[in-house]
Amino acid sequence: MTNIGFIGFGNMAQALAGGFLNSGLVAKDKMFAFAPNQAKLEKNAANLGITACKSLKEVVTACDTLIMACKPYQIENVLKEIRDSLMGKTLVSVAAGWDFAKYASVLSIEPSPVTGEYCRFQFVMPNTPALVGEGVLLFEEKNSLEASEKDEIVKLFEATGTVAFLPSNLMGIGGAVTGCGPAFVDLFMEAYADAAVKYGIPRPTAYKLISQMVLGSAKLQKETGEHPGVLKDNVCSPNGTTIRGVTSLEENGFRNACIKSIDTIMDFKRQ
Repeated sequence: MTNIGFIGFGNMAQALAGGFLNSGLVAKDKMFAFAPNQAKLEKNAANLGITACKSLKEVVTACDTLIMACKPYQIENVLKEIRDSLMGKTLVSVAAGWDFAKYASVLSIEPSPVTGEYCRFQFVMPNTPALVGEGVLLFEEKNSLEASEKDEIVKLFEATGTVAFLPSNLMGIGGAVTGCGPAFVDLFMEAYADAAVKYGIPRPTAYKLISQMVLGSAKLQKETGEHPGVLKDNVCSPNGTTIRGVTSLEENGFRNACIKSIDTIMDFKRQ
């Protein structure tokens, strides 16, 4: 694996870097990072044992594969500084909204008539569970990667979770569900923990129980491949307690509220 450099080194970048290192596919001396806050960068880089760079130029010069992990609003200025240096390199962007089409509008992604080099690009949308190796990494199907490096990059990202490919027109809804979804699950867990506390369970115990319940339920569906409705039916005994709880959720519009939360996000994106 070639040298990998992070442009921006916040929580998501650190999670990805840690996953890459844990995969064994990248050695620590092959990984570099740059961020404007040098004191914070040096501390975070030292925690992983990778090299902290003092400038954008340094990280781009040192690396063949670059991970654009800074804030979306910062990217245009970053590209102004390093655009020419990206020729012949691979750029993987994890910044929301910066898809293939947007990069193609500001970067040369076609081979140079003089050198034959161009910037090879892949857009990826990660989510926060990547911090614990259980993320969803959405890869835009449209990219300019070479087949061999695409395979290598997919293997790297698989070290932080599940990789899925989506066409460009579905990246928005994919990101809404997997990117915003963790916050909705957190809200769900908090609500059920509140219910547990209401009836006497200490809050730390409540969070522990609810988190494991969600984790176990998700793992059961993932590993069995059963329709969620079937798994729900398996818990609902005739005239039992669970079906009464399900009925209450339906009376209060639970599933409709879930769908509407995504409708609201998609409406906002279209503004």
